[in-house]
Amino acid sequence: MEVFEVQAQPRTEFGKSPIRRLRRAGLVPAIMYGAGKEPVPLTLSHNELLKRLEYEGFYSRILTINIEGQPPEKAVLKDIQHHPYRPAVMHLDFQRISETEKLQRQVPLHFVNEEKCIGVKLSGGSISHHLTEIQIVCLPKDLPEFIEVDLTDLKLNEIVHVSNLVLPEGVELAATKQKDGVHNLPLVSVHLARGGDKEEAEQESGEQAQAKSSEIEKEKQ
Repeated sequence: MEVFEVQAQPRTEFGKSPIRRLRRAGLVPAIMYGAGKEPVPLTLSHNELLKRLEYEGFYSRILTINIEGQPPEKAVLKDIQHHPYRPAVMHLDFQRISETEKLQRQVPLHFVNEEKCIGVKLSGGSISHHLTEIQIVCLPKDLPEFIEVDLTDLKLNEIVHVSNLVLPEGVELAATKQKDGVHNLPLVSVHLARGGDKEEAEQESGEQAQAKSSEIEKEKQ
């Protein structure tokens, strides 16, 4: 498993004008907070940050924040603000973690064995993904990079719901703590594709029946 380290410097300038100067210099303003400590304003290299953001794990994994002149700290990426139309990062929020406190995090879903799916191979179905990530609760040591969903045995017209997920040890669904029915939401399903042969045949049959009915009506007139 790759370890993500973030190199940062303490930020001492604040306000719109200094922030603009930082960004023109190729830096990104950020802040780190949490774990009962004072918030620490930071700056990061924009180019180095873009390299990290190419990896899916950067968004869900525990990060090591190396602040110049200070001991390294463990944190997670809490929020990221992008420029509305340019490929640029405007601001980052990091949340410190405590090894004894559970985290609530959004992690991606990885759907595997789609090519072996029974509903596709044997019944000609099409796979529909309804969710691509899920919110979980766990201690930092148990935080998974992603959660795997095996589609091998999924049959035609079957649905995998959030509550059907097989979770790693020490991980639970945040949805089970809520009363909004989130755990019953569908993750992925297999159905016949719209516009497939069966639907086209039924449509053609209906059109033929309608045409024949029209001919009969004309004969009566």
